[in-house]
Amino acid sequence: MTITDIKIRKLFEDGPMKAVVSVTFDAALAVHDIKVIYARDRFFIVMPSRKNPDGTFRDIVHPINVEFRTALEEAVISAYHAEVEAYENGTSPLCKKEEAFEEVVL
Repeated sequence: MTITDIKIRKLFEDGPMKAVVSVTFDAALAVHDIKVIYARDRFFIVMPSRKNPDGTFRDIVHPINVEFRTALEEAVISAYHAEVEAYENGTSPLCKKEEAFEEVVL
C-alpha cells in the first residue's frame, strides 16, 4: 500500500494538537481526521476514533503492524513540517484560508 497524497487540512498553534490531516492510499482510499500531536517532546499521530458509550475511544481505522505505522507516521509528520514551513513562507494553500491556524483551548 502506497501513500499517494497527504493533505494538511488545518493547523493549530496552541495546545498539543498541531494539525488535522487526510491521507490517500493507492489513489483509491482516503483516511480523514488523522491528528498530528506534539507531546512529551515528540511528534506522533493519532488515528480517527469515535467515543464509546462508556467514555473510552476506539480507533475507526489503524495500522496493523509497526512497520506500516512507522512509515505512515514519518510521512505525515514530514508533510506537516513542510506545510508549516510553506505557511510561514506564505506559499501554503492554507495561507488563503482565514482560519488556517486556529487557537484551541483545551
